[in-house]
Amino acid sequence: MYEVVSKERRRRCVIGVVAAALAAILLPAAHGADLMSQARARGVLRIAVEGTYPPFNFKDPKSGHLTGYDVEVARLVATGLKLRPQFVFTEWSAILPAVASGKVDAAISQVIITPEREQAFDFSVPYTYSSFQLIVRKNERATYRRLDDLKGRKLGVRQGSVFEQQAKEVNGIEVRSYPAVPENLQDLAFGRIDASLDDSLMVSYLLKNSALPIKAGPRVGKDARIGVAMRKGNPRFKAAVDKILNEARADGTLRRLSVKWFGVDASSATR
Repeated sequence: MYEVVSKERRRRCVIGVVAAALAAILLPAAHGADLMSQARARGVLRIAVEGTYPPFNFKDPKSGHLTGYDVEVARLVATGLKLRPQFVFTEWSAILPAVASGKVDAAISQVIITPEREQAFDFSVPYTYSSFQLIVRKNERATYRRLDDLKGRKLGVRQGSVFEQQAKEVNGIEVRSYPAVPENLQDLAFGRIDASLDDSLMVSYLLKNSALPIKAGPRVGKDARIGVAMRKGNPRFKAAVDKILNEARADGTLRRLSVKWFGVDASSATR
């Protein structure tokens, strides 16, 4: 059961983001001064993922195993660091707070890099480039060319996401926030909302692999850069992750993984 986001709930969301930012900045130096050494001592790289966001990170319906583009990138990073990947399933709205608090070492879950997030977290070099896209029902007769066209309509977004933030910036849209994509799309299919806003790479995959009566709408907003999110103050760790990703881009590994999951090369800003 979902309700329109109230002013009080928006206030709490803002407070939560600020708290996560402060936690990331004010953590004692001893806690995050040398993340590389801590991870090496454990022999494990703790990685936050949603686990419900195909084709990035989700459980294969046949095997039940975690799979997806982000998962393969995460394993690539862990292997390069000589660590064992340990995936920590986390609702999207709690992913960055988990990084800030030290519950995980990094988030590799299609985290979009924004100026606000860069104030609170460090990011690797981008490993994916994408954009925002609307999703509508197959029998939708209304024409939406931009977010403004959804004024007076209900728009579904993931709670705590950049998509939610962008939707709330347009006055007149009734924004409904969901903890994960499946609930969002089910409500769209059943007519409880008029459209959904999400990642264009997810939309492309979804249309090929979902039986839901939905279709792609227009792309809206600017292109997005996606990187590995980590706590600030860990230059050795960041440098090592950047090196692994840069080498994977140079030798074509990121391109191959991207084409495998998306059908296009989304590892570069020019495609």
